[in-house]
Amino acid sequence: MDIAVEISMYPLSKDYLAPIQDFIDSLHANEKLLVQTNTMSTQVLGDYDEVWSALREAMRVSLQAGPKAVFVTKFLPRDA
Repeated sequence: MDIAVEISMYPLSKDYLAPIQDFIDSLHANEKLLVQTNTMSTQVLGDYDEVWSALREAMRVSLQAGPKAVFVTKFLPRDA
């Protein structure tokens, strides 16, 4: 089953650009996913398990590296 996730990351820091770019870059590293970015969010499309695995790892790395961040997500069936 395929899924589409729209995710926005809001680092709680004045220096917010680098953590956002690192997060997006980690998602782009997974060649099995389609990752599209705009000014407000990133859309991640692909197999349900593959998307969850990529998000779990990218978020874990981001939260461990800091700064603290808020993630806002929307989940949709791929054909929506």
